[in-house]
Amino acid sequence: MSFTDQAWEIFNASISDYHINDHVDTPIKNPFENESLERLLYAKNWIDTVQWHLEDIIRDENIDPTEALKIKRRIDSSNQQRTDLVEFIDSWFLQKYENIAPNSDAKINSETPAWAVDRLSILALKVYHMSLEANRTSADEEHRQKCSDKLNVLLEQKKDLSEAIDQLIFDIENGKVKMKVYKQMKMYNDESLNPVLYQNQKNG
Repeated sequence: MSFTDQAWEIFNASISDYHINDHVDTPIKNPFENESLERLLYAKNWIDTVQWHLEDIIRDENIDPTEALKIKRRIDSSNQQRTDLVEFIDSWFLQKYENIAPNSDAKINSETPAWAVDRLSILALKVYHMSLEANRTSADEEHRQKCSDKLNVLLEQKKDLSEAIDQLIFDIENGKVKMKVYKQMKMYNDESLNPVLYQNQKNG
């Protein structure tokens, strides 16, 4: 089984587990061993799945503004957790390949393995929900057909992205690509970088 096949399987397990209760406050029950890559992938998708549904909730036109603000701040926090976990997954890959010497002509990929995996996790959610719409019996045939067409595009994207990720990992393993990571700077959560936050702190 390829890395992306395994990741896709884990992402769908997370999505399926979430939808047992289908509630954003459902506690995560990660079934994988501590410090394993599988555990990290499951946790990554769980964050994405909860955030997907928080985004749905906040788009309700009738939502109470106070509640909307709470959810917006929760989404900001979730984005930070997502970024931190992606960087942690990249650290896992860095450690795994630390003894591989890149070739003299090794290239640097514009995207690290973990950030590509981040896109695959989101794609798993898109496929799951588009599949529901393509098969929703309460919708008319035209709606189901449009969603079915979109689903086919998403599945093609999944195939292409999976191949690209597996190729990237293969190239890193064989010294063709030098793995290099940069810590992401989420400025809006940092009181020293977000102008609104540091002005509030100054005026407080």
